[in-house]
Amino acid sequence: MIPAHSMKGKTVALFGLGGSGIATAKAIMAGGATVLAWDDNPTSVERAIAAGISTGDLRKANWKDFSSFVLSPGVPLTHPRPHWTVDLARAAGVEIIGDIELFVRERNRTAPDSPFIAITGTNGKSTTTALIAHIIKSAGRDMQLGGNIGTAVMTLDPPAGDRYYVVECSSYQIDLAPSLNPTAGILLNLTPDHLDRHGTMQHYADIKETLVAGSDRAIIGIDDSYCAQIADRLERTGKTVIRISKRQPIDSGLYADGPKLMRAKAGRAEEIASLEGIGSLRGEHNAQNALAAIAACLAVGLDIEEIRAGLKSFPGLAHRMEQVARRGKVLFVNDSKATNAEAAAPALSSFERIYWIVGGLPKEGGITSLSGFFPRVAKAYLIGEAAPQFAATLGEAVPFEISGTIAAAVDHAARDAERDEGPEPVVLLSPACASFDQFQNFEKRGEVFRQAVMMLDSAQPIEGGR
Repeated sequence: MIPAHSMKGKTVALFGLGGSGIATAKAIMAGGATVLAWDDNPTSVERAIAAGISTGDLRKANWKDFSSFVLSPGVPLTHPRPHWTVDLARAAGVEIIGDIELFVRERNRTAPDSPFIAITGTNGKSTTTALIAHIIKSAGRDMQLGGNIGTAVMTLDPPAGDRYYVVECSSYQIDLAPSLNPTAGILLNLTPDHLDRHGTMQHYADIKETLVAGSDRAIIGIDDSYCAQIADRLERTGKTVIRISKRQPIDSGLYADGPKLMRAKAGRAEEIASLEGIGSLRGEHNAQNALAAIAACLAVGLDIEEIRAGLKSFPGLAHRMEQVARRGKVLFVNDSKATNAEAAAPALSSFERIYWIVGGLPKEGGITSLSGFFPRVAKAYLIGEAAPQFAATLGEAVPFEISGTIAAAVDHAARDAERDEGPEPVVLLSPACASFDQFQNFEKRGEVFRQAVMMLDSAQPIEGGR
C-alpha cells in the first residue's frame, strides 16, 4: 500500500466504494487523514464498514470540513450531468481528485525521480501497459503495475528512486489527476469513445492530451488526426515529443516497416527491433503497441538489448489474441475481449485463413463493418443471440453454420480447419459481441473456449501464449 501522507491531518470525502475505492480509503487513512466515505449502493457501504472505513451520507455532511473530495472514476464528473456529490463539492470549493492524483502527489513528495510511465489511448492501452511492465520486469528492475489495468494504484509499493511504475490511465482517471506528470507519457490513438461521459470528441481528446502534456517525454501515435495535431501542438510549446507510426515512415521517431521496427532521426533510419516470429505481437495494432513500449523503456533508461529480449518473451494478454494451443498445423486463438466489431478487426486482419467463432449479445451495427475481412474467413461458426442476424450479414459471402455454443463451435471448427490445405489455418474466437447472453463476462467466455480447445485430442498448449 502507498499511504497518502499528503493528506495527513486533513478530512477527506470519498465517493465510490468498489474495490479501488476501498483501497483508496484505506491508503488515505494510513496516511493520517480522516475519511468520510459513501456510495449509492448500500451493499458497497456495508463492505466498507466491514473493512473499517468510516461512512456517512455525504448529502448530510458539512462540506466545509473537507479539504479534498476523492471521486471514483466510474462516477460522472461532467456528462451527461455531474453526480450530486460533484455539485456539492464544487459549491463548497472543495478540490475533486482521484486515486491517480493521490499516487502522483506521493511520488512527487517522496521519490520524484522514480521512473513513471503512464499510458492512455482509445485502443491498445492494456496490451501496451502489460508489454512495458513485462520488459521492465524481465530486465530485473523493481516494477509496479497498476491503474486501469485492474490493480488499484494505491495498493502498489510506495515510491522509491529505483522503483519503476507502469500505470494505465483511462480518460476518467486523467480527468481526476490534475498533477499527472509521468517520466514518459504515452498517447496511442484517439477514436470516438465514452462520449456519453465527455460530451464531445474534442473534450475527450483534450482530456487525453493532458497526460502527455504533463510528461517529461510525450510519446504519441500520429496515425490519426487528433493525435497528430496534439503532437504538433505540444512540440511548439517546447515539449519533447517522440512520434510513433504503425503505418508510415517518419523523419524523426519510431515507425513500423512490416515486422521491422525502425528508429529515425533527421530522415535516417535504422532497425532497432523486429516482431518477426513473435506470435503475441501479431498485427499492425501490436506494432504500434511495441513502438510505444520501446520508446517508453528507452526513456526510462533500459537499453535496446533488454527491450528486445522482453519483446521476444512477451506472453500477451489473456483473452486478447491469446494463442491457446496448436493441434497439428492448426492454431487456436482466444480473442474473447473483442466485444464489438471494431475490437475484432485487429485479429481478423492478422490471419489469412480463419475459422471464425463469432456471436453473442450483438452491438449496434453488428459485423457489417468487418465485411472487408470476409475473404480471409474460410468458415464462420455462429453462437449466441446474434447468430440469426450475423447469418443474414454473412449471406453468401462466407460459409457458415449456426453452432449455438462455444463447445460445438470449437469441435466443428477444429475438424474443418484440420482438413484445410493451407499452411496455418486458425480457429479464432473473436466474437464481436458482448458475452452477457451466455456468460458473466468476456473472461468467462474465453475460459470456456480455452477449456474446449484443450479437450480436443492432441491439442498442445502454447507456453506463455506464444
